[in-house]
Amino acid sequence: MTPKLILASTSPFRKSLLEKFNINFSVASPNIDEMPYHNETACSLVERLSIEKSKVLKQQFDSGIVIGSDQVALFDNKILGKPHSKEKAIEQLSSFSGQKVTFLTGLALHNVTTNETVSTVEQYQVQFRDLTAKQINTYLDIEQPYNCAGSFKSEGLGICLFERFIGDDPNSLVGLPLIALNRLLLQWDIDILDHQK
Repeated sequence: MTPKLILASTSPFRKSLLEKFNINFSVASPNIDEMPYHNETACSLVERLSIEKSKVLKQQFDSGIVIGSDQVALFDNKILGKPHSKEKAIEQLSSFSGQKVTFLTGLALHNVTTNETVSTVEQYQVQFRDLTAKQINTYLDIEQPYNCAGSFKSEGLGICLFERFIGDDPNSLVGLPLIALNRLLLQWDIDILDHQK
């Protein structure tokens, strides 16, 4: 029998990524407090939040596997927030020119029936090319990524900002590491290829 999968996210990007698996799934909003704890590391933060997102929906479902995910971007060992304005986005992208930005993506699965949880944190890096002020301005005017950590959308025109990607799964950069998700599901003897629509 196909397991019921529930994506604990309102992100259209995560939903689009999970659709690559060609399986039926539900989507629900986890609605949790995402504030970091005092002195919490970025790695601990994304793992904790992905676990909380996967567990908070167990009241809404009597069975199934809930997928929780959370992501932060790091530059100079500082967590990058969403810019929310063009000025802040210019500041972020200017500082990234010729540099690497690291993304940590937490992923957790919670089995509502057994109350088991498994989790992992995936790292992915982007190497920015050297960018001029004009290139940054042009990019921001077109894509307006002001609600994206790091001020870019790699799945869009933002790909032109980079020299290379460094990591195991480019889906991690968009917010849902599918290779890791498949690996965690296999730990529970759930093979996506056996559960196609």
